[in-house]
Parts: sequence; C-alpha cells; structure tokens
Amino acid sequence: MDIMKKVTVSTLAKRYASGEKLVMCTAYDAIQSRLCMSGGIDFLLVGDSVGMTHLGYENTLPVSMDDMLRHTAAVRRGAPEAFVVFDMPFMSYQESVEQALHNAGSAMKTTGADAVKLEGGAEYAGLIRQMTGAGIPVMGHIGLMPQRVQVAGGYKVVGRDDESAEKVLADALALQDAGVFAVVLECVPEALGERVTKALSIPTVGIGSGKYCSGQVQVICDLLGLMEFKPKHAKRYLEAGALVSDALKSYADEVRSGEFPTAENSFQ
Repeated sequence: MDIMKKVTVSTLAKRYASGEKLVMCTAYDAIQSRLCMSGGIDFLLVGDSVGMTHLGYENTLPVSMDDMLRHTAAVRRGAPEAFVVFDMPFMSYQESVEQALHNAGSAMKTTGADAVKLEGGAEYAGLIRQMTGAGIPVMGHIGLMPQRVQVAGGYKVVGRDDESAEKVLADALALQDAGVFAVVLECVPEALGERVTKALSIPTVGIGSGKYCSGQVQVICDLLGLMEFKPKHAKRYLEAGALVSDALKSYADEVRSGEFPTAENSFQ
C-alpha cells in the first residue's frame, strides 16, 4: 500500500474545506470495497444495514459486534487505502462509557477501521468526548435513526415540525462541540439539511436529506439494484440484481442441457 494515498480524517477535512462534495457508500465485503474505491468513492461505511442487505434480518437491531467485526475486516482487506467507518451496532455503546470505549477500541484494533459511527444526539456528547479523547475518531448520526425504529414507530422523516427541527439542529451542534469529524443526516427535509449544514463547520453527510449537505451516503445495494426494495432517497444506477439473475439462469440452463462445461472448461 502506498501510504501517501491512504485516505484519512485530514484528507476528508481538506476536501470539505475546498468545497468538494464528499461521496460515501456502504460496503460489506472485500469485493464491494474494491469496487467502491475503483469507482472513486471517498470513504466507506460498513453499516449495520448489513443486517438487511446480507444477513436476512428485517431491521438492524439483531446485528452483533461479531457481525460488524467480520464484515469490517473484510472491507479493510479489500481496500487497504480506504477510509473505513465502523458502524457501532445496537446496544454496543448504550450501556456505559466503559462498554462503548471497549467496543469502539476493539473495532479499530481488530478490523483496522479508521473511525466509528454511532446514532444519537446531545445525549451522547459526553460519551463522544471520551471516545475522541481516547483517540477514536467518531462520526455522528442524527435524524432518522434506524436503531430507534421501534421507539419511533417506523421509518419516518424527522424534522418536519418546528420542535423536531430545532432538536435536530441542537443535536448537530452538540455533536460538533463534542468532537465528531462529520455528521450523518438521515431523512430530514431538504431545507433542514441545508440549515444544519450551514450551521456547522464540519461536513454533513446526507441520506435522504437533500442536495445541500456537504456529501452523500447511500447503501450500495440500493444503488446497484441488488434488492427489490427501492427507498425514495436512492437512485438506481444499475439493475445488477436482474443481470445476475439472468446470468445464473443461463448457467443453470447450460448445465442441464449439457452445453456447459466444454473442453475449454475441462482439464485433460
């Protein structure tokens, strides 16, 4: 690996300061991380969305530390030059500061991740100060928080009324003050995304929060059409699921007909 090409917190900060839009994408294995980096993605999130994209869960809540450690290590092996963010799964940091520091530290030491991300606003400012003080870069996440979907009563846009909008802004400022290097804004109205972005001196990374955020993050499976469900905030750049299905059907048909394998595919 060429160390000069390694993306770091400083790299992202310089790109943000220059006015460059930041591009983040989820990745869950070595193949996906290599493809992301070859496609010019700035940094990678190993999201707890792996629970739905790869593990077959209905939501992110069942995802464990072991799940995240395994997938993040694979992402790192596939893209050693990438800036990789480890998504702290449900109940891996909520119990105590000690638990949070232990799990975040283990994530970075075990997988080679460059930072961790956790959901929550001002209520986690003290914890984030402890984490950043211990040398752990932290990315915040506010707005729609998938780990709180049971409390919220589903996946809903956050900040449409004045009270909830003011809370989103206050949370963003509290996270900045606590030392996060960036904040994910998920599913807030575009005008609120713009307002929060202008209020902060660190990047906002939007998902379903409009074009005025400092950057964007999307789930790779949504972008490539690997899952049937298509959220409103995602754009399909490829229908890879249909292409893969067709290719596998062709393989199955050729095996059954005897067309495959040929002499070219066999050893003599």
